[in-house]
Amino acid sequence: MNNQDRLFVARKPIFVSSNHFLQSIKHRFQLKKIGYSGILDPFASGVLVVASGRYTRLLNHFDLSKKTYIATLWLGARSKSLDLENIVNVDIVNEFNLIDILRVLDSIKGVITYKPPKFSAKKINGTRAYKLARDNKDVILQDITSEVFDIELLNYSHPFLSFKISVSKGAYIRSIGEIIANRLGVFGLLSNLVRVSEGKFVFDNYKKLNPFDYISYTRIDLNMYKNDIKFGKAINIQDSNILKNHRYIAIFEDFFSIIEFDDFGQIKYILNNQDYKC
Repeated sequence: MNNQDRLFVARKPIFVSSNHFLQSIKHRFQLKKIGYSGILDPFASGVLVVASGRYTRLLNHFDLSKKTYIATLWLGARSKSLDLENIVNVDIVNEFNLIDILRVLDSIKGVITYKPPKFSAKKINGTRAYKLARDNKDVILQDITSEVFDIELLNYSHPFLSFKISVSKGAYIRSIGEIIANRLGVFGLLSNLVRVSEGKFVFDNYKKLNPFDYISYTRIDLNMYKNDIKFGKAINIQDSNILKNHRYIAIFEDFFSIIEFDDFGQIKYILNNQDYKC
């Protein structure tokens, strides 16, 4: 691994776009090529998984399926973007019974279907939804499905309700906050949102990480084919224990390869570069 090949977790501050923050990291560490996984809204803060150099090619191979957030929901407040921007009005609402709040939070668990926020990065005919929304144009988004693995009430100081939630990749916490408020019979917006983790990634003061600790593909021993794999040659392996169209990672002393096997046992190279070293 050269000095440009890095994997680490950064902590984005509030009211900074993910892209702007990424450029500041690039300048800070004098990195030539840099990328991240899992955009955060400007008003949100917390974990960003950052890779640089050749490790940027690994971002799509990390298991980020479970993401955990801490959020604060402002009950009675209404916003077009479901956050602190674009606030329309604030209603004074009666305090809720704690039992009712816990019941609503519990009802969120499991698979839920909902519409993403109109102010989101979703594309409509090639244009970001938030750009259309800012221009007061019609924004019609398709329903999406997410899974809420767990949700926990942290604090309720009316009208602010704080909770910790673990969700599947691609979930919109702003929309989930709106669902919670609506089930309580009021409007609501997120006044604070912090991403605590993405998969196994947590913030640890920009510590360099080993990619192998975060790639969950099945490991396979292909040392007898090392030289062929190193140069991406066509290989056919007949083994009843090998799953077809299933991703494997073969790790050698000086490189690794991410592969699949087609229905005929032919290797398909997903990522193969002999210069990778950890």
